[in-house]
Amino acid sequence: MSHSVRRHLRLEIDAYDKTIRAFIPAYEEMLARAADAVAETKPKKVIDLGAGTGALAQAVLQRCEKATVELIDADAEMLAQARERLASFASRVQYTVRAFQGPLPACDAAVASLALHHVPTLAEKRTIFGAIHTALRPNGVFVNADATMPADPLTRQAEYATWAGHLVSGGIAEERAYRHFAEWSDEDTYFPVEAELAALTDAGFAATCLWRVAPVTVVKAVRAAAS
Repeated sequence: MSHSVRRHLRLEIDAYDKTIRAFIPAYEEMLARAADAVAETKPKKVIDLGAGTGALAQAVLQRCEKATVELIDADAEMLAQARERLASFASRVQYTVRAFQGPLPACDAAVASLALHHVPTLAEKRTIFGAIHTALRPNGVFVNADATMPADPLTRQAEYATWAGHLVSGGIAEERAYRHFAEWSDEDTYFPVEAELAALTDAGFAATCLWRVAPVTVVKAVRAAAS
């Protein structure tokens, strides 16, 4: 799957880190919650799927002083920004330009932040979750920070209104906020968190929702120890 942030969000790459905070509620807390969940496992090797400009990788590296992180992203422009952000961690960072679909390198933990909503179907997500499960060592953890939306239409509508309110608080007109949602829908699919957890369970994980501030959710999935 090819993905360009410049095209999708209609912004320059060097503006991404500022703009994403206007788009995503509780963005900093989301990263912190995800990185804390990874740090609890004291991993040696972490892979970051759809790593973007490296914000989550940075949070993980700060908390996991003995870990190395491999950033995987199909958008080379985003990884170039990540190289600048993570320059002080150079000895512990690797960059790979590729889609996150397909076999993945062996690791103790895997993370993703605002990346997997670009996967259009639960069937394809199950395949990706299966590849992550295979890559993880026993007791390894996958932490996914992403947008989810309820299945019930009225609840979904209410959460979009809440989300639009966040954009408005950042100086974006309400009409433009809803136009953003329509534009993003060309490439974004937000499933209910219950469906995400079920897909992870189908892939062999024990999965739980750690935190949610609509529409952003942090999910933790653990691969069982070897029997």
